[in-house]
Amino acid sequence: MDFKISNVYLSFKTSGDTDIIDITPHVSHSVSESGLTEGQVLIFVPGSTAAITTIEYESGAVRDLKEAIERLAPAGIPYRHDARWGDGNGYAHVRAALLGPSLTVPLIQGRLILGTWQQIMLVDFDNEPRDRKVLVSISGS
Repeated sequence: MDFKISNVYLSFKTSGDTDIIDITPHVSHSVSESGLTEGQVLIFVPGSTAAITTIEYESGAVRDLKEAIERLAPAGIPYRHDARWGDGNGYAHVRAALLGPSLTVPLIQGRLILGTWQQIMLVDFDNEPRDRKVLVSISGS
């Protein structure tokens, strides 16, 4: 059994302002293309104003997540980051730090081990559209 690593970058255009994108099909395709069937899949977004998480990608759950994030780190209140840099996205940095930049999913018999209603989400909190890169790093055999 040979251990291998396959790294793939996926690209997404986002609208910012807590844009939530289901990237599960793209990650699954990357896994299929890798040829690996046992191991783990790391999904990582570089940058300090975006995050990776899971949720049921359903309009009610997505809206609930957006509203919960707004309660935790509201936009429109003073942030020290904004005072220093003047870019108005202090809330985006805090939100991204709360959710985190990565997720690891087990890979068994060529399938991502996700719950029936669990999808992988890219969440862009920045205050303007971005071109986001997401690293999918598949390791195993």
